Amino acid sequence: MEISKASEAVGAVVDNVDVRGLSDDQFAEVRNAFLAHGALFFRDQNLTPDEHIAFARRWGAIDVNRFFKGRKGYPEIAEVLKEPDQQLNIGGGWHTDHSYDAAPAMGSILYALEIPPTGGDTLFAGMAAAYEALDDAMKERIKDLKARHGNAHIFGEESAYRKGFEGRYTNPDQAGQTAVHPIVLTHPDSGVKGLYVNPGFTLEIVDMEPQESSALLQELYAHITQDRFHHRHIWREGDLAMWDNRATWHYALNDYQGHRRYLNRITIEGVPLG
Repeated sequence: MEISKASEAVGAVVDNVDVRGLSDDQFAEVRNAFLAHGALFFRDQNLTPDEHIAFARRWGAIDVNRFFKGRKGYPEIAEVLKEPDQQLNIGGGWHTDHSYDAAPAMGSILYALEIPPTGGDTLFAGMAAAYEALDDAMKERIKDLKARHGNAHIFGEESAYRKGFEGRYTNPDQAGQTAVHPIVLTHPDSGVKGLYVNPGFTLEIVDMEPQESSALLQELYAHITQDRFHHRHIWREGDLAMWDNRATWHYALNDYQGHRRYLNRITIEGVPLG
């Protein structure tokens, strides 16, 4: 097994390993790499749904997604699917999974089953690198601030975004959660500081006037969206990617109109952030 950086800011590639047969020592090495790099990319895997689930359970309890359609017979697995005749893709904007929950998901494990001939890459951004690159004045300004996150505007009954997906998102009646988290998050496992706001689900900064809140969030987003904090994963069938939702953003590019893209995702439960 070989582990190498995917970029300076985020991600590592794990080569020459079959995740179905990781020894305890290898798994410990992989876990350390996950905490150090925020995302891992395993090439050439060959997983059945049961094997995907078994690997996920080595990381923790599975968070069954209430808004994605589950794979038939496997409620633990959410389908990330875009058919050739569909225009919108799931995850087509910078976001962090489940930041609207009081205990946001620890990580997501995504397995590629069908990839378009070109396009469909996923961008990742490293929140620790982005935080470290802030100037001292900004670090001081945001050090004690908290932000509110929510999901009704994405998954709720009245969401124009959800309606555009024509049934690919489920259970709109279960949307409406909000949660408050620190803007500067001390990672619960690594102890490293990183930014924890995202354009997809962050609604506002707590106890701040709306105009000031919006301006500060946009300033942080503009900082994080610099290429120097990113890695672009070019998918191949059989790829298994996993990322730490406490330490990364991701963005699924929608540049493969007329082609099918099908992946399976399992989400791992997390802990309350403080």
